[in-house]
Amino acid sequence: MKESQNIENKENWRDEYLKWICGFANAFGGRIYIGVNDKGEVLGLPNTKRLMEDIPNKIVNYLGIVVDINLLTSEGKEYIEIIISPSSVPISFKGVYHYRSGTTKQELKGNALHQFLLKRIGNTWDNLPCERASVDDIDSEAIAYFLRKASATKRIAEDIKTDDPRIILDNLDLLTDDGKLKNAAILLFGKRPSRFFPSVSFKIGRFIDGDDDLRFQDIVEGNIIQMADKVLDILNSKYLISPIQYKRLQRIENLEVPEDALRELIFNAIIHKDYTGSPIQLSVYNDKMILWNEGKLPEGFTVETLLGKHPSRPYNKNIANIFFKAGFIEAWGRGIAKIINGFIQSGFATPIFETNMGGILVTIGRKENFNEGVNEGVNEGVNEGVNMLLQLIIQSPGKRVPFFVDSLNKPQKTVERWIKILKDKKRIIFKGNSKTGGYYEENR
Repeated sequence: MKESQNIENKENWRDEYLKWICGFANAFGGRIYIGVNDKGEVLGLPNTKRLMEDIPNKIVNYLGIVVDINLLTSEGKEYIEIIISPSSVPISFKGVYHYRSGTTKQELKGNALHQFLLKRIGNTWDNLPCERASVDDIDSEAIAYFLRKASATKRIAEDIKTDDPRIILDNLDLLTDDGKLKNAAILLFGKRPSRFFPSVSFKIGRFIDGDDDLRFQDIVEGNIIQMADKVLDILNSKYLISPIQYKRLQRIENLEVPEDALRELIFNAIIHKDYTGSPIQLSVYNDKMILWNEGKLPEGFTVETLLGKHPSRPYNKNIANIFFKAGFIEAWGRGIAKIINGFIQSGFATPIFETNMGGILVTIGRKENFNEGVNEGVNEGVNEGVNMLLQLIIQSPGKRVPFFVDSLNKPQKTVERWIKILKDKKRIIFKGNSKTGGYYEENR
């Protein structure tokens, strides 16, 4: 009878414990022992006969549910066991909804209550009608983008392809029975989803010396079907490094983190986000990136559940279905496994997943050989372009200015200015004569 997620001990009966019964009924059920202390020791009760009559009557009158109540004895001491089954409908006590989470009881309010009630009736937020929206709010280019992707995967029927957006949305189950656009339709294909849902955005920030040192940022807005592409384009151009390598005569530029795995992470954040909460946030530091999106794990899930084999239980079912049809994700809950394998195969540490601040937080390490140049360069006022040049010199030592101009696709004057900065910082050195020599990383 030790206290746990499903067991609560009380030394005496108080009517306020009806809140705990309510919480168990709204969660996964549980047992309450009356006449038992926190240590699980039976103390006994003096008035068990009256309590065995009063408690079930109060539960029925205040909560509208029936529970099993047993009178138990231990070493001559009587105590009461209340067995609560999980309820298929929401239960309230005096108009307040309680929920057992872990070993504590919570009052459900605001969005948490809204999501709880939707789940109890078998619905999700993205399936609700967007009352103010019409088909005029749908972006035809976003639909065309989806159809191109979905056609390549062969996950949609050929007859879905039409010029009528309403027919397409209906075939994709994005209209309600009375013909209204669902929230998912606006999120996925809306011209300006933020008109209806202000948190439909993806914030990216570059931090240097801690969380209070934000140097620059970007906000990606618009429909979520194209959001991942836009985010990755910005990361490629401003935030992350693509070191240049050569395989024979072929020039190769791979993102410093495994791009496919990063894309999967971004898809995952977009699909499982609570769109009544805050924007998705990606913080880029010298040594790591931290991705956070507001939302909760499915009931009964932990971080450990995500890391193992688990069923697919998306937070937004309609959004997940469209992303699947577009070929962005696979079914059967394989997303996290793909992400982890992608990082491992690329020689990276496994991303760290955790629940934090009402959402899911993922920490991604950046490779040390990239960070050395980035850390010193940015911390001392050298811009991202200079860091890319430094990485190019490290990867291709002994090269001269024309090579850098061609590789970086930058004007010669810009490259020469970056070289001067690196030389002044004693990060590079020119070796050899003026005609045949080239630039190298300076040994320190």
